[in-house]
Amino acid sequence: MCTRALLSSAIYPLLSTPPHHSPLLPPRRHLSHNHRRLAAASPAAAAMDSVASWGLTPLAAADPLVHDLLEREKRRQRSGIELIASENFTSFAVMEALGSALTNKYSEGMPGARYYGGNDVIDEIENLCRDRALAAFRLDAASWGVNVQPYSGSPANFAAYTALLNPHDRIMGLDLPSGGHLTHGYYTAGGKKISATSIYFESLPYKVSAATGYIDYEKLEEKALDFRPKLIICGGSAYPRDWDYAKLRAVADKVGALLLCDMAHISGLVAAQEAANPFEYCDVVTTTTHKSLRGPRAGMIFYRKGPKPPKKGQPEGAVYDYEDKINFAVFPSLQGGPHNHQIAALAVALQQTMTPGFKAYAKQVKANAVAIGKYLMSKGYKMVTDGTENHLVLWDLRPLGLTGNKVEKMCDLCSITLNKNAVFGDSSALAPGGVRIGTPAMTSRGLVEKDFEQIGEFLHQAVTICLNIQKEHGKLLKDFSKGLVNNKDIENLKLEVEKFATSFDMPGFTLDSMKYKE
Repeated sequence: MCTRALLSSAIYPLLSTPPHHSPLLPPRRHLSHNHRRLAAASPAAAAMDSVASWGLTPLAAADPLVHDLLEREKRRQRSGIELIASENFTSFAVMEALGSALTNKYSEGMPGARYYGGNDVIDEIENLCRDRALAAFRLDAASWGVNVQPYSGSPANFAAYTALLNPHDRIMGLDLPSGGHLTHGYYTAGGKKISATSIYFESLPYKVSAATGYIDYEKLEEKALDFRPKLIICGGSAYPRDWDYAKLRAVADKVGALLLCDMAHISGLVAAQEAANPFEYCDVVTTTTHKSLRGPRAGMIFYRKGPKPPKKGQPEGAVYDYEDKINFAVFPSLQGGPHNHQIAALAVALQQTMTPGFKAYAKQVKANAVAIGKYLMSKGYKMVTDGTENHLVLWDLRPLGLTGNKVEKMCDLCSITLNKNAVFGDSSALAPGGVRIGTPAMTSRGLVEKDFEQIGEFLHQAVTICLNIQKEHGKLLKDFSKGLVNNKDIENLKLEVEKFATSFDMPGFTLDSMKYKE
């Protein structure tokens, strides 16, 4: 039986069946016997809701408001074009694990060393997830370890910093307007510390070249030699090119720094061998799992273990000491019990990652990013670095006199989701001069190059509408916003976008299961 038929015939009828008729529930005579037993126990017990009424009622009946909001979000996802580079659509199997009984179990500590009983199955799940994480990135368990308990990427990063650094130690990461991430030590041009990383550690950013948009490795080295950081962080959230990990390793060795890669955005490409491999050169590698890896929202920290390679000035027989420090930083230093449903879902996603189909997917993600970048440049628009080598393009809107805020708002009204983004030279992340466009989510829906060229045309039309409104109403956001109201061009573009988007399959749920099908 096909998946759609299986879901329709076996699962969804249960969700729409009234609780007292559901085949999941005990027969009525058992429930009434239970009520008599509770009534005989105490008045308080008699007043309790039955397990069937509170614990086995489908969401649609238990909380119609939340159910309706969920259904509206499903409609939004299916009918729109999702271009946020940090988002993706995960599988039904991953969602099944996320919504499982594993959410009920508390399991502080590591497998085999828990602070609670009853964790035999949980230990198996976490160990399976760790094994699959190492296998997905082709890592030898004798040389690398992994912690799969971080709740997401930012907690994973801060746990790694907590393990490797002391308060006020020096770090260097890519500047936010250059494509870096907040957790890499960002502070504003005025010196305001935005990220906790910049509050607890002394941070000095490195930047891209103003001329090319590529990371300036020579300037990075100059800064590092002066600043002498204890940790150099590589990886970004809006950098469209690959990383030269060998150069970064050489700089780190020159200044005596550790090298950490945050591969959150590109981990799916790394797993599929469609991006340079940070594990060859880095001491620690962190990642989220829901972006190009296409899993649940979670985080992982990979760390070197075992003997260190021989090095001048290093004691003979030296070994890496990251494992205990990182595990202790995750728990008990920063987190409580791990989210076991999340870890199981991650194990499922990692298994999916190790398939030929996923490798083909990662290759298509890159091809689609190249296609949409080329299409937009053919219209005369400026892409940072004049293209891409990964899953995203960064569109510099400043030559048009537009801001990222306006284009993001316009696209929202047209059922296209992307995000405003700082570009090099911006003074404020709140009023940035660009937008970021990512391809992982729509590639998960089966789109290929020609489809992304069509998306490029939609974006061209959206920007044209923006320019017309700005010309007629003015540049101030309050004036610009007036031109968005009852705008026929916007309404027509939205209809085109939604007709296009709904022609593609949707991972995770079927049209049959949706309340709002149009």
